[in-house]
Amino acid sequence: MINPPRTACTFSPPVMEARRWLDGVTFPPHRPLINVSQAAPVAPPPEALRRAVAEAALNEPQAHLYGPVLGLPDLRAEVAAQWSATYGGSIAPAEVAITSGCNQAFCAAITTLCAEGDEVILPTPWYFNHKMWLDMAGVRAVPLPAGAELLPDPDHAAALITPRTRAIVLVTPNNPGGVEYPADLTHAFYTLAKERGLALIVDETYRDFDARPGAGHDLFHDTDWADTLIQLYSFSKAYRLTGHRVGAMVASPTRLAEVEKFLDTVTICPNQLGQIAALWGMRNLGQWLAGERAEILDRRAAIHDNMPKLTGQGWRLLGCGAYFAYMAHPFAMGSHHLAQALVPEAGVLLLPGTMFRPSDDPQGARELRVAFANLDRAGIDTLFDRLAALRWPLVQTGHSA
Repeated sequence: MINPPRTACTFSPPVMEARRWLDGVTFPPHRPLINVSQAAPVAPPPEALRRAVAEAALNEPQAHLYGPVLGLPDLRAEVAAQWSATYGGSIAPAEVAITSGCNQAFCAAITTLCAEGDEVILPTPWYFNHKMWLDMAGVRAVPLPAGAELLPDPDHAAALITPRTRAIVLVTPNNPGGVEYPADLTHAFYTLAKERGLALIVDETYRDFDARPGAGHDLFHDTDWADTLIQLYSFSKAYRLTGHRVGAMVASPTRLAEVEKFLDTVTICPNQLGQIAALWGMRNLGQWLAGERAEILDRRAAIHDNMPKLTGQGWRLLGCGAYFAYMAHPFAMGSHHLAQALVPEAGVLLLPGTMFRPSDDPQGARELRVAFANLDRAGIDTLFDRLAALRWPLVQTGHSA
């Protein structure tokens, strides 16, 4: 028997699947498409940053050459310095790697941790690209169902640990749920991982839009953090650099030596101009980023302000934060079909909860993710008006679609 290729062991990219729902659909000028399917800024970076990139492209010949596999030394040092100040711990430049986006950082981390047949615990609803990479790596994703507030339980996680478990993954602020994990909860997972000899991977892609002042956790206070913690980050959201593909991993130098093997094989080095942009942003756009955070927090507030339009029909807001509102819908139709029907019926493109849960988890059929970051308050008002106007059959009480 011929084994299937690794890519055949997972599902198609959800965002690309959703985009295909737009094929052949036209949207009249008075009701343009509201696209809340993907958590990616659509506006370009601020002009000063673009000018810095253009200047580097014109005048720095090395910006067009291969660079260090683990990233530009100046950027690694800047991340180390700013992270040490923010988190109140000690992080050295040698404990920072720059990657081609945060997804690549996750893939590299898993490759250094796991062999085929190993297990990684993922809270559900999960970030689908994490599940996809585990599938393709031959690693079993062990679902850890989150509770009513979309918060995972460390005691439940402990019960899922087996001799094949290699890591626990947390995403905070969460994608897709939007919730910000309390610092004591994150620390409880860290303690569990440390006691059981596991890695704790903490993806903080959306940390710049956390509603809490200061750091979201204290894990770097532990002088031995590098024995357990692997932190992931993305510059894409903070500085609108999605197309430049720049992310980061903070981990022990020993692990980064293994990461270097993966990165050298896959991309050789991160995008040089993207790294220059990220470094310039870190050094010059602190006030601008604070304004971006304030705007996202206001849009988050707009979600809460608009929920009364929907609650009477049975909609529930399960989680809200960073770029996301995660909602339970009231309709008899399952979310996968509902999300497709919303395109022609309401001019709305969003993702169904089935894309964030195991295929045998019935909760996915009741849930939807709204990535609201690109909508201003007026756009959020319009989105909720369109959802409130739906008159589809409602689910019967106690029924799971």
